[in-house]
Amino acid sequence: MGRWSTDTELFDLMKKSLFTALVGDVLDTMGYTRQFLPPQIRPLASGMVLAGRAMTVLEADCCGVDVQSSGRREPFGLMFEALDDLKKDEVYICAGGSPTYAHWGGLMTLRATHLGAAGAVMHGYSRDTHQVLSFDFPVFSWGTYAQDQGPRGRVIDYRCPIEFLNGVRVESGDLLFGDLGGVVVVPRSAEKEAVEKALAKAEGENLVARAISQGMSTVEAFATFGIM
Repeated sequence: MGRWSTDTELFDLMKKSLFTALVGDVLDTMGYTRQFLPPQIRPLASGMVLAGRAMTVLEADCCGVDVQSSGRREPFGLMFEALDDLKKDEVYICAGGSPTYAHWGGLMTLRATHLGAAGAVMHGYSRDTHQVLSFDFPVFSWGTYAQDQGPRGRVIDYRCPIEFLNGVRVESGDLLFGDLGGVVVVPRSAEKEAVEKALAKAEGENLVARAISQGMSTVEAFATFGIM
């Protein structure tokens, strides 16, 4: 398997040695040119770094808390079931619905932390920010906004393929990597090649940085190393 033999080793290696720009650049060269989630999705704190497996969640807008076809009251749909299904090192990643209410909050963070999850990513807002930031748990969202999803949206499915507004598709089990540069999706079938190439690129960029710091011009550095 190369420089890692388990997911835990892979995630630790990525968080220690890589950043999203490197991974995104490598995916571009491999023909995967639409792998970054929309740029509005940012870490709640600048130092947050995310690496884990996608546990996909599909959200939909609604009006009110009743499911009229069955006479049930479901203010959050399948959100609780989805949250409880999180496994160790998985990322709760939610798409669908309007980014006009909070898809994540403090008690959800508490539960996800207890389950050993790796983080949360949503195409919408998060809330309870002070509580969320009190945990060592990466949350990526449009930012902080307290309007509740209860009467406005509900989870309608999970562990299903999801697609973001910019056309990026995510399957459960895909590798997610996030930092201040955004969140990049690495398809599971391409992850070994992508990570190995990103690690090699990181080593090459270190050589370039050292050469430039010693006075080499950018023209000469690119001609020498082929990296810039």
